[in-house]
Amino acid sequence: MKHLNTVTDNLNDKSNKGQRRPRPSVLSRINANGDIRRIDPADYDQLAWEIRRFLIQKVSVTGGHLASNLGAVELTMALHLVFDFSKDRIVFDVGHQSYVHKILTGRKDDFDTLRQHGGLSGFPKRSESVTDAFDTGHASNSVSAALGMACARDLKGDRNAVIAVIGDGASTGGMFFEALNNAGRMKRNVIIVLNDNEMSISRNLSGLSVYLSGLRTASSYTELKDHVKRRLAHLPKIGEPIADHLSSVKDGIKNMMIPEMLFENFGVTYLGPIDGTNIAQMVRTFKDARKLQKAVLVHVVTKKGRGYEPAERHPDKFHGIGPFEIETGQLKQPKTKPSWSDVFGQALVEEGGACEKIVAITAAMADGTGLKAFGMRYPRRFYDVGIEEEHAVTFAGGLASQGMIPVVAIYSTFLQRAYDQILEDVCLQNLHVIFAVDRAGLVGHDGETHQGIFDTAFLSQMPNMTVLEPKNAAELKAMLHFAVHDIDGPVAIRYSRGSASTAFADHQEPIEGLRSEILREGKDAALFALGHLCESGAAICDRLKAEADVDCGLVNVRSIKPMDTAMLSQMAARGPVITLEDNIKIGGYGQRAAAWLAEHKPGSRVLVLAVEDQFVPHGSTDELMADLGLDAAHAAKRIAAFLKNQKD
Repeated sequence: MKHLNTVTDNLNDKSNKGQRRPRPSVLSRINANGDIRRIDPADYDQLAWEIRRFLIQKVSVTGGHLASNLGAVELTMALHLVFDFSKDRIVFDVGHQSYVHKILTGRKDDFDTLRQHGGLSGFPKRSESVTDAFDTGHASNSVSAALGMACARDLKGDRNAVIAVIGDGASTGGMFFEALNNAGRMKRNVIIVLNDNEMSISRNLSGLSVYLSGLRTASSYTELKDHVKRRLAHLPKIGEPIADHLSSVKDGIKNMMIPEMLFENFGVTYLGPIDGTNIAQMVRTFKDARKLQKAVLVHVVTKKGRGYEPAERHPDKFHGIGPFEIETGQLKQPKTKPSWSDVFGQALVEEGGACEKIVAITAAMADGTGLKAFGMRYPRRFYDVGIEEEHAVTFAGGLASQGMIPVVAIYSTFLQRAYDQILEDVCLQNLHVIFAVDRAGLVGHDGETHQGIFDTAFLSQMPNMTVLEPKNAAELKAMLHFAVHDIDGPVAIRYSRGSASTAFADHQEPIEGLRSEILREGKDAALFALGHLCESGAAICDRLKAEADVDCGLVNVRSIKPMDTAMLSQMAARGPVITLEDNIKIGGYGQRAAAWLAEHKPGSRVLVLAVEDQFVPHGSTDELMADLGLDAAHAAKRIAAFLKNQKD
């Protein structure tokens, strides 16, 4: 195995041409915010190289968002050379590209704990550093937040700069255009840095990406304009009048050589495109942008994964990756079992072959949601709308209104962004839209902004909505088939992250009737578990028997809404009922079950095990379940104590 010092073998030679590794290290002199401004400009290329090597080394161990950070190294360096983020404010859209910012603000020694339980967050966090101005994790909100900060600055009479850094993928979101519309009218200095790497997570397919492509290829216009200005500046007396005259025809030249200036039409000054590896040019541009008394957009062209060949070749794979081997780019623990997303994706391909009304929709997550296979098999019935969850849902409603059966696959955490569209544009009209709610429940290392713990509560509030959760892979397939053929209205099927369970293969009761399923009989109590937690439920029942001599039954809920109230009533008549879910307690299945029993079966004894009223930080799902008291060991103790109190 090669030593890490030879990682240059895997760094793209073109991306790092001319860079060397002098001693001592330049990066070793970066220990606090502002240290970069004491670095000799001759060492900038070396520092960029060392930062890339550092990121590759650290993320190969902890996992994380690599490709986006490798592409933004020089861009982030240039921002820190111009601005002081102890006073100036920066908002990273989504935030997964903030690793370099963390390094340059004195947090590099914490990178061994990146995304680990109790360690450095993979996203900006105000509680982590004064230089993190806004907690982010979802897309398209940076300009809105930055504009609010700029208004607050002006109201207070401060003079700090405010910068929003947004990728071209996130800039497809409608909220970005809402903010642009507002920013153009407000005449306040806010600097919008458009980090254009032609990618969101998967490759961009939107109309805006085509527009930006036109701007990227407009360098001929920019070069011509700069060349003419330089030549005219050397002509005494007549140079300036000629330049003034030429400015009157500039717009005509511009319109011939580049697309209509979208951002200028919003009232936002456009600067660019700029080479995202040219630190000197970016520094000059950011200084100019700061002087303008209005919103300005600086268009910077970068390369996702720059400097590490595997990430350059497969930027989508290295967008968010687990621990990997540096020399090969291969995962240290390769996937050996199909994930829930894989199972869903293959099941949808099969359903699509049998029913031509099925169409699939994703919001820039074709790979992550398992829809890539469907898109390849049925390209005319596959739609990747970009990072536009609200549009995706209403678009699906339009399809359903005309007799199609749209399947919308979105991560739980991102489905929150389309709450109103689900309620108003789907449920209100009782349209047959199927929501594949991926990454439901605890997802682990991405932390508060990505935990999928709220969908059960908000989806269950909606009239006409059916909410299902499978215990294993076979049941997921059965639920999808049932949702396509047997439900004439909105239905959500939620499932977890990671390998799909194959447990309880001998329990395959039909989905029809939406009845809960008894997995294990018990005379002392009944544990109702949601989805993949049926496996944990079995372990809890075993512990209760061994540690407290409690014979606890296990029920697979399957239908979160409507609830199988007959099963609840039946089990409550036998003894205490316990519910187990990795969702928020308020409005969740357990609380709703307890409320129904209190109303219809007074005197029923119920214990609800769920996530309390809180956000859940980053860490492995096992660590988080233990922290929440929902793992088998803690849950068994809580149940035993509850049952003992019931007897006393």
